[in-house]
Amino acid sequence: MNRGRVAAALGSWRTALRIARREARRARRRTALVLVMIALPVLGLTFAAVSYDMAELTRAERMDRQLGAADAMLRWIDLNAIAQDAWGEGSWPVGGDSVPPTRPVTTDEVRALLPAGSRLTRVRLWVPFEVRIDGKTTSFDARAVDLTDPLARPLATLREGRRPSRPDEIAVSPAALRRLGARLDEPVRTVDGTTYRVVGVVEFPDNLREVVALRPEIPPGPPGTIDENWLVDLPGPLDAALADRLNAHGILVSARTPLPGREEMATGPDLPDAEETGNTVLVGGLGLLEVVLLVGPAFAVGVRRRRRDLALVAVAGGDAAHLRRIVLADGVVLGAAGAGVGLLLGIGAAFVGRPLVEQYLMQARLGAYRVFPTALVAIVAVAVLAGVLAALAPAWTAARQDVMAGLAGRREPPPPGRRWLVLGLLLTVAGAALAAYGATRTAPTGVLAGVVLGELGLVFCTPTLIGLLARTGRLLPLTPRLALRDASRNRSSAAPAISAVMAAVAGSVALGAYVASDDARQRAAWQPGLPPGHVLLQRTDGPATGALPAAAEVTERVRAVLPGATVVPLAAPECARPADPEDYCVATAVRPPEQRCPYDPMDAGPAAARTDPRCVRPFREPSDLYLPAIVDDGTVLPALTGAPAEEVAAARRTLGAGGVVVTDPGQVVDGRVRVEVSHGSGELTAGGTLPGYALRRGLPVDRLVISPAAAATLGLVPAPLGYLVDTADAPTDRQRDALAAELSGIAPLAVQVAAAGPPSDQRPLLLLLAGAAGMITLGAAAVATGLAAAEGRRDLSTLAAVGADPRVRRLLSLCQAGVIAVLGSVLGILAGLGSAAIILISLNRRYAQSWPVEPPYPLVVPGSTLTVLVVVPLVAMVGAALLTRSRLPVERRLD
Repeated sequence: MNRGRVAAALGSWRTALRIARREARRARRRTALVLVMIALPVLGLTFAAVSYDMAELTRAERMDRQLGAADAMLRWIDLNAIAQDAWGEGSWPVGGDSVPPTRPVTTDEVRALLPAGSRLTRVRLWVPFEVRIDGKTTSFDARAVDLTDPLARPLATLREGRRPSRPDEIAVSPAALRRLGARLDEPVRTVDGTTYRVVGVVEFPDNLREVVALRPEIPPGPPGTIDENWLVDLPGPLDAALADRLNAHGILVSARTPLPGREEMATGPDLPDAEETGNTVLVGGLGLLEVVLLVGPAFAVGVRRRRRDLALVAVAGGDAAHLRRIVLADGVVLGAAGAGVGLLLGIGAAFVGRPLVEQYLMQARLGAYRVFPTALVAIVAVAVLAGVLAALAPAWTAARQDVMAGLAGRREPPPPGRRWLVLGLLLTVAGAALAAYGATRTAPTGVLAGVVLGELGLVFCTPTLIGLLARTGRLLPLTPRLALRDASRNRSSAAPAISAVMAAVAGSVALGAYVASDDARQRAAWQPGLPPGHVLLQRTDGPATGALPAAAEVTERVRAVLPGATVVPLAAPECARPADPEDYCVATAVRPPEQRCPYDPMDAGPAAARTDPRCVRPFREPSDLYLPAIVDDGTVLPALTGAPAEEVAAARRTLGAGGVVVTDPGQVVDGRVRVEVSHGSGELTAGGTLPGYALRRGLPVDRLVISPAAAATLGLVPAPLGYLVDTADAPTDRQRDALAAELSGIAPLAVQVAAAGPPSDQRPLLLLLAGAAGMITLGAAAVATGLAAAEGRRDLSTLAAVGADPRVRRLLSLCQAGVIAVLGSVLGILAGLGSAAIILISLNRRYAQSWPVEPPYPLVVPGSTLTVLVVVPLVAMVGAALLTRSRLPVERRLD
């Protein structure tokens, strides 16, 4: 009995698939539309999957790029014995702490540990290489390797010229050659004054960026940056005894095969992160829902145009299951066909676009040509699933249609479907609650799941909303009334299109609102360390390295670029008697014990900490430039603090009396300030209570300025730190580069400009989100309008028969597109702003109890996003009107 049912079901499916294939051939335009909408995402996913698989190098490919023609690579990383894994990807000390080498190891020392007959060449994977280009110091990735050695020759491919053979010769990558603006046999001078000659253009397959290849004879780097590697060609196999001997000397071994006896220590594949996997699944579900909603109208229109054929099947004995299978077979056939087309195009695009991916995306050569079979099978399955889901609602409708009405070709109004409205409302409320709960728990997966659930609920509510709007059509002129009536009668095709627009717009608005709110929060929390526009010239070799040039010489060079600027030298306090060469001192002004905040900032703290006046600071931490305590007589105060002239004058008097200046009034008690000095070891030396003055206006940044007399009292001496430049206007990027070039010849000074706000600009991201939503809006409106026009030919014939103006057709298309685009955009904007408000309010409620105090998120409506989303429906309406023929058809009506 069961076997007979299975055979009957299989036979029914075979028949349904044949009918679906025949129908696909008959309705070629609709078939092409569905294929395009399914094939496009499949193409993109296939391109990404195949490119990812080619970019994920096999271990053999990685070893070929790392070892060249050698048998192994040796890295002397420790002075003590180490243990390592089988592939040389990890190591740990044995019997003690790790002691990095402090001097370069010679090639002879390494050769002494190897068997007789071994050949080796030294490789440094990172060496400093800086040149000045257009007044700016530019760093390049540089490697020291003998590319003429047969062991290292395969590491790079020679593109032009020859390989370097002398210490003053270099080879560069094509990108580095363009960046340097040099040609072959031309000299290149580095920042430290060394001159090299470019003799060749080479390409390292693991790095297509700006790379410079030097000879290994260059001097080693400073201590702590030793990067010594050797490529080794052994006379025999790499056995366990040799690996143990090398590990005993702190040498890490990487070979083409796993080291003997260490296979069990090889690290396995990392397990996928649960949160990242959940987010990926939810984002993929949103994409699948979008495809289903876009494809759904085509299946709905197909079912309505085939209702007579489906009624004949019912008359011939077909039951509801047969009718559902016939419609679902359309989804299977078109989903599989779209997946096949997208798969072939995606693989071809990945192979053809491989050079572009290598050069501009991965910036490294990919591995062998291969595909990702597991991912491709999953992509095909998802595409077929999308087709079946898109045909699911039309299949259910087809199974419930009235047979007599189908044979007569009459349309039936859709049932009220209140249960779908109730289900949609429940899902919307549940999604909002889940998103709010996830936001309070800082769980992105929960937030995303709530947004997806809420959008799915709105999708179920859309048909009912269309019916409600159609009732207001009697108040509108003829053409918009016809468009609303048509959308209400054909909810099975109009509702998915409106829902697709709504989902895309809601996601764009919600993410855009969050990004804009986060950007506004960052700007509100931004605190410059200096008055905006002022320039800090800070030495890069440490404050205790030596003297800097005189302020007059620096002023001359600064005013050559920034006329009218004022230059003031900066000095930081240092230990007058350091305990050792590595010792340093830090001076800090403190409040009296009874005025200090009793709560630890690292702990959560009780709610009272937020309102305790002892924990409320009158200053904020600087966001860009940090300066320690300053030793000065008051000259630097105007440029350092931006305080008014009368306060600066009072502060100078205090400094002249041997005192200090602070910005926290709580640190001043009876006109005196307690200053403590701590050493680098953590030891707190005896500080002192000195005359003090608090600046109450100016930058709200914690500052401590110590007079020279107070520094001597505390056992400190001033050490040159750099210069502070007071400018009338903020310097441009070109002026900053020119200033760095002017100063490079006299002192090692870094040019830093105090910014008025954070450097990030979120407008490109907001426009990108709006553009993506706009494209989906245009596509959905075009598809739904085209299907409505094809479905409404009889209505247009009726209009022509009663003498309607030919322009009515254009106006009707405009209104039909407007119903889809405007209604979907309005719902999407409301849903997106509602989702963003729920998330931001939940986050703010959580931050309201935080300690230390964190600024809340403001609800910012992304103006650029909304502008695009308001203009796009108008574009869709105008486009529909312009692309529609105005001549009304006259067709023979069926009785």
